[in-house]
Amino acid sequence: MISRAKSKAQPARPLATESARPIERLDDWSPGLLKSQAYEQILLDIITGELSPGERIDEQILARRYRCGLAGIRDALARLALEDLVQRRSRVGTTVAPLDILEVKQAFEARYLIETHCAGLAALHATRADIAAIRASFEGAEAAISRDDYRRLVAMDRDFHIAVATASHNRTLAKMVVTLHHKAARFWVVAMTARPKKERIEDLAQHRAVARAIEARDVDAAQKAMLVVLGEFPDNVKRTLETAVWKRAR
Repeated sequence: MISRAKSKAQPARPLATESARPIERLDDWSPGLLKSQAYEQILLDIITGELSPGERIDEQILARRYRCGLAGIRDALARLALEDLVQRRSRVGTTVAPLDILEVKQAFEARYLIETHCAGLAALHATRADIAAIRASFEGAEAAISRDDYRRLVAMDRDFHIAVATASHNRTLAKMVVTLHHKAARFWVVAMTARPKKERIEDLAQHRAVARAIEARDVDAAQKAMLVVLGEFPDNVKRTLETAVWKRAR
């Protein structure tokens, strides 16, 4: 903490980012590259469960779905493998990584430490552009909630956490946030789909409270607000994940 001292058949989709606003890149891939756009879309497929845990990935299907060459798809899958979101084995192919309860729990624990620290740093160092990016990340969220557009909500949530981390102006921490968010988001989606819309609206207000605290340069408030956003790792997480896996297996 900071002290006061300072698969499935799918129609083809054009490769365009789901993000509400462009934010600073934390990797070496230009957003204009097809492999970068393919990575973003496959990532969302995995987080939202469109590509299920353990499902074998067909590169040809993904190439047609996202109108991208096989080379770009393979580069995207290689990057996802580095994040442990897919598993690549010779003579077996590529499969979506399983939902590992211990790994998810550890990702949540790491986020409590890193993201609250980033929120505090952002309150100290965020520029006007940084604050605008944080605020813009959830523009149109109410409409997305009303139509149960989980893919859009996942993209918005990712934009928010990356924008806050970027506003910390600590690139090393920000890169860590990206990887941790991707791991935790897979559970977050499972939990979110079971929650009433009223609670999702309340979550939205909690995220915006972080933005207000950062804009007010209130380090303590920013850190506390981020802790509220992250929430507590639920005691019933194992049951939630096992139920989701059981339903997919039926």
